[in-house]
Amino acid sequence: MNLQEAVVKKMYDNDAFSKWLGIKIVSIGPGACSLQMTVRSEMTNGFDIAHGGITYSLADSALAFASNGHGRKAVSVETSISHTKAVKSGDILTATAREEHLSNKIGIYQIIVTNQDQEVVALFKGTVYRTGKDWEV
Repeated sequence: MNLQEAVVKKMYDNDAFSKWLGIKIVSIGPGACSLQMTVRSEMTNGFDIAHGGITYSLADSALAFASNGHGRKAVSVETSISHTKAVKSGDILTATAREEHLSNKIGIYQIIVTNQDQEVVALFKGTVYRTGKDWEV
C-alpha cells in the first residue's frame, strides 16, 4: 500500500459521514482521487431532487482525500460549488479531484461531479491549508 492509499484508508476508516453517504473509493493518486456513491431517497429534498449538500459532501470528501494524500495533514479553508444539473434518487455520482496548485502551505483543487451518464452535475473548487503535521500511517 502506497502513502496515498494508507492516508486515505486511515481517513475513511474514521469518517462516519462518508460511510453514511455510501462513498466508495474508485482511485487514488498523488493529489488526486475519484469517489463514487449512489443517491438514496432520504437524500432528496422537497423538490424530489438531491439536496445540494449531497453533491457538496461528496466533492468535499474528494477534496479531503486528494489533498491529504501527500502525507501532510490538510484542512479546507475555502470551498465553493456550482450545481449544473439536477440529481435524482438512484443517480450514481462520481467525484474526480484534480490538484491545480500545490505549495508548502496551500493547495487548490478542482472537483468535477458527474452522473452515471457522464453529465456534469456539479463543479467544486477547494482551497486547503497544509499544516506542518504529517500523517502517521
